[in-house]
Amino acid sequence: MLYLVATPIGHLDDITLRALEILRGVDTVLSEDTRRTGRLLKRYGISARQMSYHEHNEQRVVPRALAALEQGRDLALVTDAGTPGIADPGYRLVQAAIQAEIPVSMAPGPSAPIMALVLSGLPVHRFSFCGFPPRRPAARRRYLEADADRADTLIYFESPHRVHGLIADALEVFGDRRAALANDLTKLHEKIDRSPLSVLCEETRDRRLRGEFILLVEGRSG
Repeated sequence: MLYLVATPIGHLDDITLRALEILRGVDTVLSEDTRRTGRLLKRYGISARQMSYHEHNEQRVVPRALAALEQGRDLALVTDAGTPGIADPGYRLVQAAIQAEIPVSMAPGPSAPIMALVLSGLPVHRFSFCGFPPRRPAARRRYLEADADRADTLIYFESPHRVHGLIADALEVFGDRRAALANDLTKLHEKIDRSPLSVLCEETRDRRLRGEFILLVEGRSG
């Protein structure tokens, strides 16, 4: 059995009881970062064997993991934070397991984009998770332009040193729409700034930003 196990996005107490039970019982935990997962396992007294699994070794590890699953072993897949496969490794392994008719289950839990959406105050009945935009400004603007006519609330991930550029480009492409900027959700300095894009652009200009950011932008109306 392959288990997808959602892990805390910040606060370690957000792990579920079922997730802990699965991590204690599997043969191997596939971890995006074994050191980070190791801290979580140590916190809850779990001495599980880990195998490194991330975007740079997926092609090599997937066949090994698949072979173990076909031998009847139970594996758990976790990422650094949140739900596996959502802007994190996991899709290739899930796809391979399904094609091999290996059972796949999941211990659901934290998901940063869903938490940011609910807290944003923006419409939640329709939304699109757009992941990380391209790094280069021209490519990023083209990426945003593809979403310009969508009525969905748009959700983007971004790093601290590029988030101002993303907001500035969003303001240029979308106009001054309602928006929200989530920073370090569930962590000590969690912050949700619910402001128009023009205000967020000014507030992030010339500031030294830290942590993980999620930008949410209201969809086009009319």
